[in-house]
Amino acid sequence: MRIIVLGMLWTCLISNPVILFAQTGNESEIEQIRAELAAMRADYESRIEMLEKRLDEAEKETATSQQAVESIASRQAEQAVQPVATGMPSAGSNDNAFNPALGVIFQGQVWAYDNDPDDYMIPGFPLGGEAGPLPEGLALGETEINISANVDDKFTAWLTAPIAIEDGEAGIEIEEAWIETMALPAGLTLRMGRHFANIGYLNEKHAHTWDFADQPLPYQAFLGGQYLDDGVGLRWLAPTDLYLEFSGEVNRGANYPAGGAGRSGFGSYALHARSGGDIGFSHSWMAGFSYLQADADDRASGSEDEPLIFNGESDLMMAEFVWKWAPNGNIRQRNFKFVAEYLWRNEDGLYSLPDGRLQPYDTDQQGWYLQAVYQPFPRWRMGLRWDQLSSDNPGEAFDGTPLMPLADDPRRYSIMADWSNSEFSRLRLQYTLDQAGLEDDKQWGLQYIFSIGAHGAHAF
Repeated sequence: MRIIVLGMLWTCLISNPVILFAQTGNESEIEQIRAELAAMRADYESRIEMLEKRLDEAEKETATSQQAVESIASRQAEQAVQPVATGMPSAGSNDNAFNPALGVIFQGQVWAYDNDPDDYMIPGFPLGGEAGPLPEGLALGETEINISANVDDKFTAWLTAPIAIEDGEAGIEIEEAWIETMALPAGLTLRMGRHFANIGYLNEKHAHTWDFADQPLPYQAFLGGQYLDDGVGLRWLAPTDLYLEFSGEVNRGANYPAGGAGRSGFGSYALHARSGGDIGFSHSWMAGFSYLQADADDRASGSEDEPLIFNGESDLMMAEFVWKWAPNGNIRQRNFKFVAEYLWRNEDGLYSLPDGRLQPYDTDQQGWYLQAVYQPFPRWRMGLRWDQLSSDNPGEAFDGTPLMPLADDPRRYSIMADWSNSEFSRLRLQYTLDQAGLEDDKQWGLQYIFSIGAHGAHAF
């Protein structure tokens, strides 16, 4: 019995280290597994944290890019279809908004004609205002001084004072001088003073923003180049996604196609409706319709030595369409612009002819032009323009007078190429085949336009 007990004790003593060794080994392996799990968990958490950070940054970049795209698109759409004041800087929120912004436009040209420009006329369309060819030879164009500022938080002001040279003498003129509201409710804007009437597409644009060196034939024949007058105008911008604007004006009626400030200084009024929008990021369009009614009181046109004097009413209707294209809205690389306008006029009244006769006059006339300008790569543009007029026969009483149109409709064809080192400088070469007068005339011109100082965004 003692031997059996001693054997069992001996067996236990021998087996205890093995058990202890096995238990110790298991615990070590468990700790190792736990350590590996902890390391893996830390590694995955680190990777997840890193991925979440990258995702957050990517989402922020995407949101920022989208906001930038939307902001650019919004600005382009606003500039594309909303008529901003010609060359006027937008109102700012800082103190500088009330300090006058000063800008100067320098213009000059050289023109060569086959015919004498002093004898230029368009039979059936007596010219008034500033209509007619540009001066022959080397000439300094208008040096235009622009001053603008916010008067206060409710009004802004604009002044354009060109320095013109007439008969070798320089003089300062007041071309535009108006006050405009900034805080009227319901999308209304009121303008008061001397301004280019808000009719058609080109009438409000200053000469340095034109795509050609001169105005098309219908503008010269029906508006004397541009209709500028003293008056008051009200515009309403509709609160719609599609750009929609309506305007109305009452003007003094002192300038062509009005004259004499009829109706006690309320001699003309104008109405204009305009709409437009974007098609994707690359296309934008605008279309409009205008009506101008003007009283003519001893309105002179034609030759200064033997003027034609008209008393009566002039009614003018205008339709406009503009389409622009630029890849993804980037106009700096490539862009294309197409403009078309149609004008119809009726004048009803009495003409006093150079021989002293008074003749009733009631005639319908029309005109239109198409122009396209393409920029194939930065800085360079090229353009084509076709403009044409037509008129009813006013009657045999006007035979032999400048009011009798020719059998062929007056027309012109122009081609131009210009180079702009920046938005502040431009050199332009233009050729025109003029078939509007008694004889065809080939006209060559070279023009420069430079701007210094404040220079606001141009209208669409």
